[in-house]
Formats: sequence, structure tokens, C-alpha cells
Amino acid sequence: MDNMIYVENLRKEFKKIIKEPGIKGSVKALFKPKKEIVKAVDGISFEVPRGEILGFIGPNGAGKSTVIKMLTGILMPTSGTCLINGKNPQADRKNYVREIGVVFGQRTQLWWDLALRETYAVLKEIYQVPDEQYKKRMDFLNEVLELDSFITSPVRTLSLGQRMRADIAASLLHSPKVLFLDEPTIGLDVVVKENIRNAIKKINEEEGTTVILTTHDLADIELLCERIVMIDKGKKVFDGGLTELKHNFGDIRTLEFELAGAPDFQLLDFDRHFKAAENDIRAELDGNMVRVRFDTAKVSVEEIISYTLQTVHVKDLNIKDVEIEEIIKQLYRREVSL
Repeated sequence: MDNMIYVENLRKEFKKIIKEPGIKGSVKALFKPKKEIVKAVDGISFEVPRGEILGFIGPNGAGKSTVIKMLTGILMPTSGTCLINGKNPQADRKNYVREIGVVFGQRTQLWWDLALRETYAVLKEIYQVPDEQYKKRMDFLNEVLELDSFITSPVRTLSLGQRMRADIAASLLHSPKVLFLDEPTIGLDVVVKENIRNAIKKINEEEGTTVILTTHDLADIELLCERIVMIDKGKKVFDGGLTELKHNFGDIRTLEFELAGAPDFQLLDFDRHFKAAENDIRAELDGNMVRVRFDTAKVSVEEIISYTLQTVHVKDLNIKDVEIEEIIKQLYRREVSL
């Protein structure tokens, strides 16, 4: 298999100063600091074939951003190996950065007061992109990301969705072999999210760009990725396909609805009605709001909604996909066997 990314036993440790309470603790921390080793990344290994879109997921504080910063050469690993297209991100940084594109969520790499077109002209010179190649590249990026309507506008005037498209275009201007996307759809509305996802998919299909995508939006994963690496507390806890993930965890959904009256909750007995095993269905009441977490492999969405509407008076109703944090909780409760 032709691997674009190779990571073996990657570790990153930070020293953290432990401060005792009070003035005495502050003085002691200043002159005789007590230090603790924090393992942000603890022995992670994985490989990414050329041309794959890998979903890299986990809860906040799991170590995702630290891994990405080591892969992009921003941070030096404490130990372990990471190679991107055969290059060490830290040792061969000057040549390496020409082969990667990076988009860090809400942190822009664009010049705030420059018109977007001028920003791209500056990046062209930085990456030494030849004139003819630059023109072809801009034509392609305009087609995929629809930049024409705002390319003459200063970056500071762009909406969040426009800026995200502009940032992705900037990261692709020099035709990188690998694209790192950290939360590219965060804070965007549904239509803009769909446009961004379609653009990422088209870039991957037409150019064979390898993509590592970190996200909290499972819809991003479902629409773009065939494989997922999940980490928590610095360790890899899952590496497999979306189908395997759903097989292991079930296709978990959450039904949220508002009751006309709180006492109505007593009328609902999901376990008995569906003869459900423990953890297949869980219902909780918060004021007049009810949240029912259920496994669609055991109980269908239609059955849950039908039973709810027949049993209680409902003001509003919504179905949500499981959040990544919930999947992690399941894993540590050992509700499933990996």
C-alpha cells in the first residue's frame, strides 16, 4: 500500500508547574517549582494511504490538535516517528511545507486588510508558483470554491463561510499533496457546510489530495470519510471504517422533545414498551425537555416517534445524531466490544 502519512508510536509530553494554594504556594512555585509531566499524545500509530480522506476525531482535549501540530511540523515530538510523503516535518521543514496545506478552523492565514485577490498574489510569490500554473490553479479553485463573487473584497469584510472557502483556497494554491483541515465547517450554516464538504470531496477526487479532517460534526465524517481514527486522552481508541463504527456502537440517535406538561413524562415507559435491554434506550427529563438516546439497530426512529406521539402531548420534536463525546463515553463504559 502506498502510504502518504506514516505515524509510529508518536508521543508528546509537556511539563506543567503545580502551584499550591495561597501566597506561600505562589512563592514556592516561583523559586522551587513542582513539575508534573502531562502526556498530551501517548504512543499513537496509524498510516494514511495516498488519496484518502481520514476522519481524525475525539472529544475536546483528546490530543487531536497536538497530533496535527506535530504532523505539520509546528511541534517537535517527544519521541516516535512521523513521515509525510517520506519527509520528516521537523527536519526537512523548508521543503516539507511546500507539500502540505493547513486550515486551522477559525484562525485565518489571510491578510486582514488586503483584497483576497492580492492575498493570493502574495502567496503565489511565497510559494514560487509559476504564472501559467497560478492561472490554471485559480481557475480550478474559483470553479470548486466559487470565489469570484468576493475575490476583490478585503478579507475583513468576508462572512465566516466566505472566509473559510478563501482559507481552503489559500491552503491549496501551491497544489499540496496533503491537506490538514481542522474543524473546517465549525460555526457555518447548513448550506455553507454542504458547499465546503462538496468542495473537499471534489478536490480529493480530481487531484488525489490526501486529507486529514478533524471535526466534531459527524455529518462531515459520514459524507466525506470512509475511515476514522478516534483518540482520547492522547491514545488511539478506534481505527476503522464508518460501517465498522456503526456496527460496534450501533447507529445511536437522540430524540429531543418538549412536553406540554412535565407529569406526562410518567406516562412514557420506553424499556417496557420496546422490551429493550439495558442501554438500548435511555430517557431523561430536564424541566419539560425529554432526551431519549436509542440504538436504531434495536428500535427504529419511526417506532420511537410513533410511540412518543401516541403517549404524550409534544410541543416540539427533533432527532439528532450521536455526538463524538457520547461514543467515547460508550467505549469507556464498555457497552460495546471493539
